[in-house]
Amino acid sequence: MVWQTDCRRCERTICRLLPCFVTSRERRTTVDKFKSQISSGPSFQDFIKGVSVNNKTYAADGECEEHSYLSEDLEMGNSRKVYFETYGCQMNVNDTDIAWSILQRKGYQRTVDLREADVVLLVTCSIREKAEQTIWNRLQELKAMKKRRLKTHTPMKIGILGCMAERLKTEILEREKLVDVLAGPDAYRDLPRLLTVADGGQQASNVLLSLEETYADVMPVHHAPQGRSAFVSIMRGCDNMCSYCIVPFTRGRERSRPVSSILEEVRMLSEQGVKEVTLLGQNVNSYRDTSEEQFCSSDLTQLSRGFKTVYRTKQGGLRFSDLLDRVSRIDPDMRIRFTSPHPKDFPDEVLHLIAERGNICQQIHLPAQSGSSKVLEAMRRGYTREAYLDLVKNIKAIMPEVSLSSDFISGFCGETEDDHQQTLSLIREVGYNVGFLFAYSMRKKTHAFHRLQDDVPAEVKQQRLAECIRVFREEAARVNAALIGSMQLVLVEGESKRSAKDLCGRTDGNMKVIFPKEDVAAQNAESNTAPVNAGDYVLVKVSFGYR
Repeated sequence: MVWQTDCRRCERTICRLLPCFVTSRERRTTVDKFKSQISSGPSFQDFIKGVSVNNKTYAADGECEEHSYLSEDLEMGNSRKVYFETYGCQMNVNDTDIAWSILQRKGYQRTVDLREADVVLLVTCSIREKAEQTIWNRLQELKAMKKRRLKTHTPMKIGILGCMAERLKTEILEREKLVDVLAGPDAYRDLPRLLTVADGGQQASNVLLSLEETYADVMPVHHAPQGRSAFVSIMRGCDNMCSYCIVPFTRGRERSRPVSSILEEVRMLSEQGVKEVTLLGQNVNSYRDTSEEQFCSSDLTQLSRGFKTVYRTKQGGLRFSDLLDRVSRIDPDMRIRFTSPHPKDFPDEVLHLIAERGNICQQIHLPAQSGSSKVLEAMRRGYTREAYLDLVKNIKAIMPEVSLSSDFISGFCGETEDDHQQTLSLIREVGYNVGFLFAYSMRKKTHAFHRLQDDVPAEVKQQRLAECIRVFREEAARVNAALIGSMQLVLVEGESKRSAKDLCGRTDGNMKVIFPKEDVAAQNAESNTAPVNAGDYVLVKVSFGYR
């Protein structure tokens, strides 16, 4: 019915355009010819790539013709060289591996020399303003290089990938005219098409977020040092909606990768000789696989005691404890870590599994963000200071030798000096080995941006941050000093940066250890000693601690 209406409108338009001396028969013939051309031409579906049923038109002779927006040949890389620069968290490193895997399939080559690159892709971070400013500065440098290349070589294409592309979208294209491609975290499959469009002289962008994309069928091309450790993404996105955090707006809603594809990747890494795998996710321990009907029970998600969420309690699915159990059984000699978790998702079943399974490292990242219950409420973290400390107490009761690390934000909206002092006291009370501390940076779109005031002066933020760092280092030195005299099983990473005469590695608790490069006693070997290589496990006696 709509098509008929459109045809009548076209007929009236043609009639108005025809000269007055044209006879009615000629007018009717012209209109019929135009209508025939419209009906035999391509439909709307012909301009949408990937339509499976209606992506066809039928010619007058009855033969079926396929229509596609861009042919597969046009999307091929033809050995063009791609140079990646990765900024921000480990998820971005994993995204780089995924993007490269997709481009490699299309015939692109990777280079580590920026000067010979045909395509430069920056995998970006938006967590703080400083991170974005780093990218803006880098773009200025690349613009100058691109202009020089225009005179001598094939034009260089510049692409912005990841969170910054998602957050700023067209602002990047408008502000930096020499940026050719934008691809959000869920659009890496579209990179070959975007680069093809850019080759035609147009800017190309895809920043659509997905409720389903996990890249489960894309096997990342891992580039871990010495090939002995690797990161495996198990979920994407975040539903927590902490008031300061931009991640839900740049990475989208939580969705978990099917357990079968995760286990397949870990098995492959084990066969390649990888000795340590870190499971990755924005909120890694909220993993919940609902891809199979057998996983979809009515059981409610169990949280840490005293914790709550801003969303309705989820039910069903294969949970993080189930995944951790299955992954750890693949190779008993492979260490298993995970990051970055949320404190709310540490029910006892997860903690007891870590304690019981020898190859799951007893090292837990436990982001506190603040030691003040008032600030935690403003942050929408879902717990109080007391609940957090109860969780720490429970973890240490189950795993007395556990190593803890944390994140803290100084100078959040409304933070008073008393709130700051409570954060310092929490750091002292818990005793962390490692910490990641930052001054608060307000981000657009967040709850804090719309509802709170960034009222702590910049100089006060920096002062409080400096105090937190000082106290953190003091406590870390105390905690690490307790290891002096102990025997630690160390996974060797390679030669120490300090000296070619030393090796370095990490303990189960993720503490870095430096020790002399010496042969060790060997079993079942022709000689009594053997050299120590990257990927070996060695027992090391700690002689002095953190400096």
